Amino acid sequence: MLHFSLNHIALSVQDVNKSVEFYQKVLQLKEIKNTASESKTRWLSLNEGKQLHLIPRPNSEIKINKAVHFALTTPNLDSFIRNLTELKIDYSDWLDKPNKVYTRKDGIRQIYFQDPNGYWIEINDDTQ
Repeated sequence: MLHFSLNHIALSVQDVNKSVEFYQKVLQLKEIKNTASESKTRWLSLNEGKQLHLIPRPNSEIKINKAVHFALTTPNLDSFIRNLTELKIDYSDWLDKPNKVYTRKDGIRQIYFQDPNGYWIEINDDTQ
């Protein structure tokens, strides 16, 4: 039987510097060395050996919808929401209700917001 675990998430971005700054400020991710190439792709650590790769594509159209997102979990969802509010970053629930936390049937609470390229990010409190 095959076994898989997440290695990295790769996103095409218009302005790699702006995107790195956003992820460092909002999610407090640390930049790590791009060990794969000498390209302008920049890597950020998601901890536990997981990475976010930001690939510069300044001349490409980036098509986004909310169903295409990545999710991170935190035991401090309320604290994270306060941080988003302080940074003046809009968030919503899955149904697009502004500044609303959605509680799933299983009791997990979640919110959604977008990065500078329009990618959707889910933050939830599923710490199982």
